[in-house]
Amino acid sequence: MGINNVNAASHNTPANAADRARFIRESLPLGGLFAGHEWHLAMDSFPLGPQLARELESLGRVLLQFYRAANLLHRRSAEGKQPEWVAHLLDQGKPAALLELQRDSAFKNDIPRIIRPDILLTEEGFSITELDSVPGGIGLTAWLNETYSRAGTTVTGGATGMLDGFAGIFGDASRVHLVVSEESATYRPEMEWLAGRLDSSKFMVQDSKFEGFADDDAVYRFFELFDLANVPTSRAIFERAREKRLQLTPPAKPLFEEKLLFALLWNRNLRPFWREHLGESFLERLLRHFPYTWVLDPAPLPPHAGIPELNLTDWQQLKTLSQRERELILKVSGFSEKAWGARGVHLGSDLSHADWSTAVDEALASFPHSPHVLQRFHKPRLVRHEWFDFSEDRVKTLEGRVRLCPYYFVHGDGDAARTVLGGVLATICPADKKIIHGMRDAILTPCKT
Repeated sequence: MGINNVNAASHNTPANAADRARFIRESLPLGGLFAGHEWHLAMDSFPLGPQLARELESLGRVLLQFYRAANLLHRRSAEGKQPEWVAHLLDQGKPAALLELQRDSAFKNDIPRIIRPDILLTEEGFSITELDSVPGGIGLTAWLNETYSRAGTTVTGGATGMLDGFAGIFGDASRVHLVVSEESATYRPEMEWLAGRLDSSKFMVQDSKFEGFADDDAVYRFFELFDLANVPTSRAIFERAREKRLQLTPPAKPLFEEKLLFALLWNRNLRPFWREHLGESFLERLLRHFPYTWVLDPAPLPPHAGIPELNLTDWQQLKTLSQRERELILKVSGFSEKAWGARGVHLGSDLSHADWSTAVDEALASFPHSPHVLQRFHKPRLVRHEWFDFSEDRVKTLEGRVRLCPYYFVHGDGDAARTVLGGVLATICPADKKIIHGMRDAILTPCKT
């Protein structure tokens, strides 16, 4: 792979917690990893335990098969070989040019080569709240894995698991361009570190105007499909990919950025399709870990019909639920500036009746151009993890809730494609934070068995 070994020099393992914390902090790249962001620094990786570690190791192939099946479902729906409402729902609100790209035979079997689920640990096990096909944190997790390994602690995936995993998705490409949009500029430092750590003569971070691509190059698309108007180079990238002159991942397929895929998995009308293309064991596993999900479609139901699991006959009745009954997450499905980074996410039990009603009304009104989904909220369990407070020069313990982000890299093509777990990022937020995401008072640390 040609990993640059400049930062991997031998060293003396830090003797105690304080020394380890200082070693990790002093190993930070000069430019940082997230623009303008800091986090609490742990001295040790987060322990998954043997059972969870085994589950996460095998989860990648299940999610890969889910992506393949979802891709097939969309294509057959568009061809009239599966219910046509599926493709209509997934394509809703997308520009015609993007839908034409998605349907192009050149991209027929293309799926994202990085699969990152967001996983919450609960009292019952774990809940996969969504799948991110354009994930941040790749460079950060690679740095964490490497640095914590050098500091003397074990990590899932090993010191170079993230680096090897990322490099492996591009096969024998001559050069790899990591195209980062302004919308994703927060993540530019971590991608610059990643490119330099691999091989800066082969891996290069580019801005949204770069067009100096050559045949046999590869592009990692670090920009969302809703933002194409602000990424002038996207036209050249997509055209070259269509002509098979460069590799592109993730593909220009907005269906993979839709959270309503979870609702399609739960839809009983589609159960025969999922059973055939996932197999009974994979289907049961996904249903066990995907929270029940609904699409907020304002179309009226017959008066004798109801919304499954909720005992409602109209989405307006959602506003009448008590706070205790509103253990529900409402969020935009995809193709929106609010569809990532915990933007536009509403936890019903955490809102006043007025604010919840407003969120429901806005979701229903936006259905034609930005469908929203509703999910069961499975409350994360409490965990404890130590971090080092440099201002007080001592170890502290944070009791909080954790989100795990495993990074699965898809190597190989077709039936030979396999997922490799490169690493797992743990984000531990204070217990009073209901929605977990990277924040100043959170711990970010790699995981271990």
